[in-house]
Amino acid sequence: MFTGIIEAVGKIANMEAKGGDMRLRIQTGKLDLADVKLGDSIAVNGVCLTVIDLPGDGFWADVSLETLNHTSFSQLKNGSPVNLEKALTPTTRLGGHLVSGHVDGLGEMVSREEDARSIRYKVRAPDDLAKYIAHKGSICVDGISLTVNAVSGAIFDLNIVPHTVQETTVAQWQPGVKVNLEVDVIARYLERMLLGDKAADPKAQGKDISLGFLAENGYLK
Repeated sequence: MFTGIIEAVGKIANMEAKGGDMRLRIQTGKLDLADVKLGDSIAVNGVCLTVIDLPGDGFWADVSLETLNHTSFSQLKNGSPVNLEKALTPTTRLGGHLVSGHVDGLGEMVSREEDARSIRYKVRAPDDLAKYIAHKGSICVDGISLTVNAVSGAIFDLNIVPHTVQETTVAQWQPGVKVNLEVDVIARYLERMLLGDKAADPKAQGKDISLGFLAENGYLK
């Protein structure tokens, strides 16, 4: 688990094709690796990766075909900057929100404009994720825990303060750029719980929770 508070910006140092998927070497910059060992998890642009080697200036990780197909990793190249966060510990301050490092889908930057000293972005989420995104709720974008400032259909607004711009890859975001999205895990579990006994029925998977569904299953009187 992670908090979405970025600890350092690293960069992709090497990309090796491996039997249909990929092996990456990430240079970690100022990220302190003194307490990192083989098998530990590090979030890279919001994607949880397992450390398989520690060459000294960073780490190597394997990236599955599943990850390549469902994240923005397919856009990375040597030298690409990436947001980094080590997995949280029981003593970690939870400054953001609980993040699993499992990307739900790709968003697209729609617009960018200056807003006093901040930058305001509009981001289009996949239609099937829109129901999990709420005004003033939390969302993880490329590994960064952010607050949703407004929602209109599948498009939501973000207001990025100067510190976040300076300490992450936000400055790279321009209209058309694809970003990794992870919705609040609590919303995911709540949806599953509301299915009740129907959760075991494959036909119920992906079914929208409507007022009719809630009434039918005893949640409304």
